[in-house]
Amino acid sequence: MSVDFDGKKVSTKSGKDYDYTKLVVAPGGSPKWLPLDGLKGDLGNVFLLRAIPHAQAIVDAVGDNGKNIVVIGSSFIGMEVANCLRQKKNEVTVVGMEKAPMDRIMGEKVGNIFKGLLEKNGVNFHMEASVEKATPSKSDPSKVGAVHLKDGTVLECDIVIEGVGIKPATDFLKGAKGIKIEEDGGVRVNEKFEVPGLKDVYAIGDIAAYPYHGPGGNGEHLRIEHWDVAQNAGRSVARSINNPGAKPKQFIPVFWSALGSQLRYCGNTQGGYDDVVLIGETSPQKPSWVAYYTKGEEVVAVASMMKDPYMSQSAELMRRKKMPSKSELQNGVDTLEISIPAEVKI
Repeated sequence: MSVDFDGKKVSTKSGKDYDYTKLVVAPGGSPKWLPLDGLKGDLGNVFLLRAIPHAQAIVDAVGDNGKNIVVIGSSFIGMEVANCLRQKKNEVTVVGMEKAPMDRIMGEKVGNIFKGLLEKNGVNFHMEASVEKATPSKSDPSKVGAVHLKDGTVLECDIVIEGVGIKPATDFLKGAKGIKIEEDGGVRVNEKFEVPGLKDVYAIGDIAAYPYHGPGGNGEHLRIEHWDVAQNAGRSVARSINNPGAKPKQFIPVFWSALGSQLRYCGNTQGGYDDVVLIGETSPQKPSWVAYYTKGEEVVAVASMMKDPYMSQSAELMRRKKMPSKSELQNGVDTLEISIPAEVKI
């Protein structure tokens, strides 16, 4: 419920307090409701997806399948749940505000590859669309019956799933003396994930805005919502607690998705990119490709499908600052052929 940083004490909802010598703040994120009629938790069969109880509630509502489902949000959660539910023979429609699914992270070119893969499986899309509201079912006014778009389109449905992002779960820290909450709800930390100005307090996971030293990062504070980042941050904090003099170990963010033929991704594009060097076969029938996201000559992120070793190799090349340039890639340099000597630990 709250933290007393001066007294080194954590207070919980049960009324019990816990003293600490070291505190790791890792509350994660909370999924957002759309602040629109029928879509802010005021109708049944409208779901968020973040934790196991959310997933179980969706499975229970879908039942024996054959349902008409609208997914609002065309980023990773929306695309993954749409792909899954379509495979179970439900009618699935994705509504997205972007030009292409996952446009913000993956870009329009790669986003359209995934759109094609899901369309091949039978998923319908309404892109560059805005939702106005949801209205009740005529047969059961307590549950959702349709999603209305601002262009007048009405999508009748049995179930709605919202995948419209999360917010850092830091409400319990607001008002606490000694800690600053950023505008987006995150908490700034240093390279060791220590919270500046507080002794023995660390923040990791979705709430932590940490200095990113990967390609294109330049030490800028970024908040990256990948569980791999949270795991690496946890390892870093454990290392700092056990060996206070240890130098922070740099890592490159990695994530993957079960979309299509399995997406693999490393690096980060929050600092922007201006081109994508796409190599390989991108058709929905037999996708096998690598996409290099570049800013000027620097590769800031790499995505792949059916070419997993390219992502793994690129992540390590990025960490060691040995990644080839955009021009080198365009001239035929193969990242898998670049030697990576073993690091000797003394």
